[in-house]
Amino acid sequence: MTALFAPTDLVVPFENLRMTDVDSVGGKNASLGEMISNLPTGVKVPTGFATTAHAFREFLAHGNLSQKINDRLAGLDTDDVNALAVAGAEIRAMVENQPFPADFERDIRAAFSALCGDNPSASFAVRSSATAEDLPDASFAGQQETFLNVTGIDEVLHKMREVFASLYNDRAISYRVHKGFAHEHVALSAGVQRMVRSDLGAAGVMFTLDTESGFEDVVFITSSYGLGETVVQGAVNPDEFYVHKPMLKAGKLALIRRNLGSKLIQMQFSTPEEKAATGKLVKTTDVPTELRNRYSLTDAEVQKLASYALVIEAHYGRPMDIEWGKDGLDGELYILQARPETVKSQALGKVEHRYKLKGKGAVLAEGRAIGQKIGTGPVKVVYNISEMDRVQPGDVLVTDMTDPNWEPVMKRASAIVTNRGGRTCHAAIIARELGIPAVVGCGHADQVLKDGMLVTVSCAEGDTGFIYDGLLETEVTEVQRGAMPEIPVKIMMNVGNPQLAFDFCQLPNAGVGLARLEFIINNNIGVHPKAILDYPNIDADLKKAVESVARGHASPRAFYVDRVAEGVATIAAAFWPKPVIVRLSDFKSNEYRKLIGGSRYEPEEENPMLGFRGAARYVSADFGEAFAMECEALKRVRETMGLVNVQVMVPFVRTLGQAKKVTELLAEHGLKRGELDLKLIMMCEIPSNAILANEFLQYFDGFSIGSNDLTQLTLGLDRDSGLELLAKDFDERDPAVTALISQAIAACRAQGKYIGICGQGPSDHPDFAVWLMQQGISSISLNPDTVVATWQSLASQ
Repeated sequence: MTALFAPTDLVVPFENLRMTDVDSVGGKNASLGEMISNLPTGVKVPTGFATTAHAFREFLAHGNLSQKINDRLAGLDTDDVNALAVAGAEIRAMVENQPFPADFERDIRAAFSALCGDNPSASFAVRSSATAEDLPDASFAGQQETFLNVTGIDEVLHKMREVFASLYNDRAISYRVHKGFAHEHVALSAGVQRMVRSDLGAAGVMFTLDTESGFEDVVFITSSYGLGETVVQGAVNPDEFYVHKPMLKAGKLALIRRNLGSKLIQMQFSTPEEKAATGKLVKTTDVPTELRNRYSLTDAEVQKLASYALVIEAHYGRPMDIEWGKDGLDGELYILQARPETVKSQALGKVEHRYKLKGKGAVLAEGRAIGQKIGTGPVKVVYNISEMDRVQPGDVLVTDMTDPNWEPVMKRASAIVTNRGGRTCHAAIIARELGIPAVVGCGHADQVLKDGMLVTVSCAEGDTGFIYDGLLETEVTEVQRGAMPEIPVKIMMNVGNPQLAFDFCQLPNAGVGLARLEFIINNNIGVHPKAILDYPNIDADLKKAVESVARGHASPRAFYVDRVAEGVATIAAAFWPKPVIVRLSDFKSNEYRKLIGGSRYEPEEENPMLGFRGAARYVSADFGEAFAMECEALKRVRETMGLVNVQVMVPFVRTLGQAKKVTELLAEHGLKRGELDLKLIMMCEIPSNAILANEFLQYFDGFSIGSNDLTQLTLGLDRDSGLELLAKDFDERDPAVTALISQAIAACRAQGKYIGICGQGPSDHPDFAVWLMQQGISSISLNPDTVVATWQSLASQ
């Protein structure tokens, strides 16, 4: 691309910059030049110019400003937040009042004139780019200022001085001391960039990995209406999207998961009149309710953004943190910034620490979990940076939202809780970098959590973070990463919660032996499927409940199918291309009754464990339409999304007649055995399954032994009974149970078919796992927390 003007040693057009210029213009501006010059023409990056580090040093030398700053910083204790605030304010005032050297101002004016062309009222962003900023081993994210909707040369010159002054923000000074960067060795480049009219569209941030687990096969996108500063600052709870890279590269619909954010406010340009009256370049307005209840991007736009992210990541050869904007006038998507991701991409050591609560308390608040740790301590509610000295080491910091200047006090906290913000806001980035658990976007946490309350902040339970009443006991285990010893059986995992899949898949494994739909239906849907199907006819209160959970989807039925598909796709994508065996929903009638509307549709059974469940439910006319939704979701995951590693497992098949009917029904719904290599697995969990194993295997590609049900039905024990007298006799290792398991293993081996186990037994009893291995079972599927220990135990035999 041809540059708009000739570069000087003080001002350079983006088109002339490359990553090799990072020492001169900082990582941010160098990266903009790199993208404009080297990325395919389809990736749009707005043009602009940058001032150089040499220009900044000339500016500081003017009037001996540099010496004055160094004298003020000498001996400053950055842990004294009050002294830091006073020193920072004094230095920033010095910088803002310093005039530009004549040659520097001349070059800025000439560059701006060339950039404006015939549109003198055009809007620009004036951003900082520190010469040590965004280097791979440091995150200076948001330490320096950004100004949006800057118009006219006088405003540009004024904001450029404020950008220079922001090198001496309290957080920036503290960070440099903490990281060992000498103040005089860090210079600032100001970038002036044409603005995309995302104030009329949408904007956000995307990472080319999952920000919490470090899983690298997804692009994670956040989006909200208006300028992207609301997302970056944490002023809104944005929409979230996950796109699976391998399926995106394969040309499939790779959007595997979405979360609808509340998006209460949006940042927009101030009009010239508003600027004159208030002095503010931008304003915040409420987002109309109708727009809040919709996603701010279409599926096609999400896919397009993710494809841009892949191009950028491939060019830089590392995980990236990217800001983007959608122009509300031309509808196009633009890349505004790109820098290396600096936390999770560097965190993969040989030993991983996993946190787990040993008990539960009353949930006081919940939001988006940042990190995977657990923090405890007394609550300290703080609203203003001037109150920061109230926060003592070990306190749980609770506030509305943070900005980058809060960093000096955030590092004291045992955990951070905010009312507003998403997983890509500054509070989240800083918390990750400091290794402190944070729960953001809680809504009204400050109204529930009061000073002095003792609480536990848990980010160890998936996407949702919880604040519990009291100091709960925490268990921390060390997990060794790396190669595991060879053993003659495959170790798979039982996974219910899709939100933990990106984390679990990094454990040693051969895939998922049991993915449960019950967790997805319970936690991601919460409504009985027949209430969804009967939506036009249900009473007003139930209808309101359904409408509340189905916001953002085309219809309640579409919501149900979308949610099941997204839950399954998340697990399948996490473990791709390893097999993921998804068990069709196996709720009992008492469990279905607990869903919203469930009491209207479910019978009250004396013993639901032996009642209307499994294959009998699927083939009944009463449940047929509900089962069709489940099948539609699985078909979408395999065919539309391309995740053909999903296999389908049918639970609780009582008779050969049911086996025949259910496989025929699955085929009618597009899940035909053998098509696109689809394997149908049957849960072997009823004595009849083992006794007639050869006959049942006519309809299936293998068995997965459900040792929990097989034990209760063989020994005549109700595992839902609370009687301790019965509990002591419940043992998968009883000879009657092992005889049936041996029979099932032998039948599958004789026919060359899959035989696994997914019950609780091998997780609880290492000797049972050894016996299964000796019997020649194909795979043992374990709870994730027992995978490494059981694997090593089997290897020692």
